[in-house]
This record gives sequence, C-alpha cells and structure tokens, in this order.
Amino acid sequence: MTRHGAGIWLMTLSLLLSGCVTSRIEQSRDTATAMGTGDAMVILGRASYNDRETEESFTDCIVDELSSGGNPITLVPQKEFKDNLYPWFEPRIAPTSAEDLSRLFTESGVRDRMDESNIKYLAWIQGDTVTTGKGGSMSCTLSTFGGGCFGMSYWEQDASYEASIWDVDKLTNAGQISADASGTSYIAGLIIPIPIIARPGNAACKGLANQLREFIVGGG
Repeated sequence: MTRHGAGIWLMTLSLLLSGCVTSRIEQSRDTATAMGTGDAMVILGRASYNDRETEESFTDCIVDELSSGGNPITLVPQKEFKDNLYPWFEPRIAPTSAEDLSRLFTESGVRDRMDESNIKYLAWIQGDTVTTGKGGSMSCTLSTFGGGCFGMSYWEQDASYEASIWDVDKLTNAGQISADASGTSYIAGLIIPIPIIARPGNAACKGLANQLREFIVGGG
C-alpha cells in the first residue's frame, strides 16, 4: 500500500470509529408503583398490522433485559397473555393505542383472566426505528487479477419508543417512559469492506428497559 493509500485508510478508519449512538430517556409518573411477591408484568407491543407496528424484536429485547440481571422482574409472555385474552386481541378488534386499553379493561371477564396470571402491571410499547438519511457510494469489482471494494456509504437511523405503564389493580395509567436514540452506520471499502454499525434500536431498548425496571420496582 502506498503512503497516500495508507493516509486515506487512516482517515477513513478515524471517521468510522468516531461514529456513535446518542440517546435520551424521559419519564413522567402519575402514581406510585411497587411489585409484591408473586406479582407479574406483561410487555405488550403495539400491533397495528401495518408498517407502523412495533417490531417484535424490540419487545423481545425489553423482555430479555427485564428478566435478567440482579433484580429480574417476573414477566408473562406476550403470546400467552394474548391467548388468555382471546378473542380481544384478534387483529380486527385488538387495541391499537394506550387509550384503547382502558376500554378493554372494562370488558366483562378481562380483569378476571388477568388476575389469574397475577398481572400487576402492563407496559404498552409503541414506536419504531426508521432510516432518516443515507448517502455515499461504493463499488466492488472482481477480475482474474483479484478484486475489491472502494468508496464509502452511510445511513442514519432514529429509534423512538414510548412505554405506557398501566396499573391493572387500579385500572389507571401509572406513567410514561420515552426513549429516543439516533446513530449513523458506515461501510467503507479499501479492498475489503469494513462495516461500523450503529444500533440505535438496541440503545433505546436498554435505556427504556433500565428506566422501566426502576419505575416498576418500588417507584414512589
């Protein structure tokens, strides 16, 4: 590699390594919360059955974070919860907003089925991760003398999610937590493509889960 080529490589690598994810977590509380022995919680992703549906991978990430660590929370699986509340979560009648949940709780038989699972709180998750911009260019060639990729491309993503926490006993909204994260990913090619991937969705998940744990376990 020539000195000029090495200089370009070092400049590109420096740019890539400077890429990062920025995040912001906000919380508002309406009532005090606490988990007792035997109490459980359910994480429920907003399902609108279109491109605005909250990704199942995001709610799975929240579940993994809350059910592990030194202070795990007992969780009722989302699928089990929906099966127990059949038919209220069938696509044509399933709630599509946090406000719809308050009406669902008044349906005859819903409260009894939730009590059977010892559900104390329900966290309604809505939001998504979207690509907000992209640019650059990269070309790859292959010949009898070898090949490689040259150039650089990038894309920017923004992850924005909100959790509405419902107290099932009191049938009230205990509060909200929002998580926003953004980051830029790169792929640079100087013979071999090297990706530096920002994961704002993962950052939003961890931030939201940590705040949710603090909110639920004895928040006053």
